[in-house]
Parts: sequence; C-alpha cells; structure tokens
Amino acid sequence: MFSKLILCVAATAVGAARLGYGPPQGRAPGGGSAGFRPSGPQVPILRDDRQGPDEFGNYNFNFETGDGISRQEQGAPQPPTGAVASQGGWSFTFPDGTPARFNFVADGDGYRVESDLIPTPPPLPPHAIAQIEKARREDAAGGSGSQFGGSQFGGSRPSAPRPGFQSGAPGGNYRYP
Repeated sequence: MFSKLILCVAATAVGAARLGYGPPQGRAPGGGSAGFRPSGPQVPILRDDRQGPDEFGNYNFNFETGDGISRQEQGAPQPPTGAVASQGGWSFTFPDGTPARFNFVADGDGYRVESDLIPTPPPLPPHAIAQIEKARREDAAGGSGSQFGGSQFGGSRPSAPRPGFQSGAPGGNYRYP
C-alpha cells in the first residue's frame, strides 16, 4: 500500500514538471513565487484602499481591478456585545456584458444581500394569506389552532401501545388490527 502511495506521488511530480509547474529553472526550491505562474494576462489593481481595524475594531476597504471587479466594505463594533456590524458590496460584469451589483448588511438581524439578480419568490396566493391570517387570529384568541387536538403534528401521542399491537420474540412477531 505504501509503495502505491509513493508511486502516485512520484507520477504526480513528474506530470507536474512536464506541465511546467514547480520551481522555475535556476531558482532554489522555496524561493520567489513557489512555482506560481499566472495563466493569461495579469489584471491590474486600480484601487486598493484599506483602513483598520483600528483600536476600536472599525475598518473599511475598497478595491477595484482593471477588469471591472470592485469590492467595498465598512464595519464597526456594535454595543453592547461588541459584535461587528458590516455593510458593503461587490460588482463585476458577466462574460455576456451583463453588470452584476450586490449590496449587503451583516448585523444583529443577520446577513442580507440585495441585488436585482437574486430571484424572489412569487407572491402568496390569496387563499394562503387567508389561512395565515386565520391561524394568527386563533393564536391571539388562545385557541389550539389545530383541528387535530392541540398539536400541529396530529394531537397527543398515546402513552400505551394501541390495541391489537403485540411485541413478541426478538425480531418481530408484530400483529396490527
């Protein structure tokens, strides 16, 4: 088993060397870019502004690349827990030319993203809204709210086996009415 592992590692190393991965020729291992070679043209970074986090935990950043990708975010601790609330967004362009913009808020109420590209569910039909309102009225009146005896899962469970149920020897021997 160990010899198969060594063989797989050796084959992977040979294959990677043939494809041009690994340390560049003339460099010692561990030096420079550790064998990373970007494919295609490099994309310039047009903006890279970063501030913080400061001694209070406040931060913000904003960057933009030459291919139209941008990302920005601001955050600050919120009393009384000191949990950081943040807001920001990102944008890019799809290959077909469609612009994509997303904004978000992350705070005590959760993480919320807004975008015209995020699908939204269709509106509830009137009969569903009527059922929800009826359930709210029943809950407010203190009713059970269920036609099955007080539980949304079909009433209370019996404490004893139902009549006609027998448990015999291990492995079964069950009889139902």
